[in-house]
Amino acid sequence: MNDLYRGQRAMRAQRLAAMQRGVVAILDIGTSKLVCLVLRFDSIAPVNASEGVGSMTGQSRFRVTGVATTRSRGVRFGEIEAMEETERAIRTVLQAAQKMANVRVDHAIVCFSGARPRSYGLTGSIALQGAGVAEQDIASVLSACAVPDYGAGRQPMHALPVSFALDHRLGLTDPRGQAGNRMSVDMHLLTVDSTAVENLLRCIKRCDLELAGIANAAYVSGMAALVEDETELGAACIEMGGGSTGVSIFLKKNLIFADTVRMGGDHVTSDISQGLQVPLKTAERIKNFYGGVVATGMDDREMVDLGGETGDWEIDRRRVSRAELIGVMRPRVEEILEDVRARLDAAGFEYLPGQRIVLTGGGSQIPGLAPMASRILGQQVRLGRPMRIQGLPQAATGPAFSSAVGLCLYAAHPQDECWDFEIPAERQTGRSIRRAVRWFRENW
Repeated sequence: MNDLYRGQRAMRAQRLAAMQRGVVAILDIGTSKLVCLVLRFDSIAPVNASEGVGSMTGQSRFRVTGVATTRSRGVRFGEIEAMEETERAIRTVLQAAQKMANVRVDHAIVCFSGARPRSYGLTGSIALQGAGVAEQDIASVLSACAVPDYGAGRQPMHALPVSFALDHRLGLTDPRGQAGNRMSVDMHLLTVDSTAVENLLRCIKRCDLELAGIANAAYVSGMAALVEDETELGAACIEMGGGSTGVSIFLKKNLIFADTVRMGGDHVTSDISQGLQVPLKTAERIKNFYGGVVATGMDDREMVDLGGETGDWEIDRRRVSRAELIGVMRPRVEEILEDVRARLDAAGFEYLPGQRIVLTGGGSQIPGLAPMASRILGQQVRLGRPMRIQGLPQAATGPAFSSAVGLCLYAAHPQDECWDFEIPAERQTGRSIRRAVRWFRENW
């Protein structure tokens, strides 16, 4: 199965190849919809695969030239469940985006929300020998991080250095070139289920695409929806998708925690379908047009036509009050937010300097959600929209496109990860970061 995989280093090389060609596809594989954006790069830096490709070393300007969306098929809880159905959906959305951009795309960068992510905080420290911090020193301190036993059947997805320290100077983002005697690093390691990633890679391969990168949807949604001050002081991004709700926490402009609640907007739709005895398609329409989570005195008098095509006059002309609809939706939304609060509490979110919470994703558009979230989560909550990027049409600027827009930013402005550096061969400590990336380095 080695030929079906690519390591993180191989994906980095594919990303550089895509940038040299000047075009890459962005694929957001969600439970309810698939989004494909075709990016055209105007400038490329760096082009040398031996150099780092992260935010410390270079960025690329881009514009969107093709956009397409389609209904997701074969995906459940953000993970592929039916390979052939997902493959057909990806081919459909890819062809539509390529037709709009009038270009063929061979490389794709993908994000998804499933695979049960888990976060670990790692630390490492080394004594410096040279006059200034070099690339080799960065690699050495990363390899010195002690990695916990995250279990069989799991693999690292992101290994991000959060901050460095040189002697008494703390909170450095890029220590290269600076003088010091001892350097330490705090790193965030995000692991996921290997099976879910393997299925995704197989599906991308079957679509005749080269994988140029893979990212967690909650991570990239935070990149798109949070402003600079929020990521600096500490903020959480709650990405409410169809099949799952992603949670990501940022501090000092870096991801420090990510997790997923395996419930989302589709579960609210299912509750409406069962509670009001209507088809799922009708339940989705009712949720989008009349849904809410906070009832008022007017909602008892506002009636909602359920509609139907059964041929039975009584059933097809049923009506319910909006208050009844809210009564069906509210318990599930509260359950999702309670689970999100448990994730935030476990991550120690209450101890961050800033505690802003930003809601994004398609499910965040339910009326009254922000006040309810503020009450349950106990923090300031606002609704977030992805930042504007060049070439993106107005129809694709809503909260439901946060992860797709964030993946564009991730593609053009990636943060350095541990596999972007050449790990010294002499670093053979038993609990080193080399064990975390061995699956990538040896098997791919």
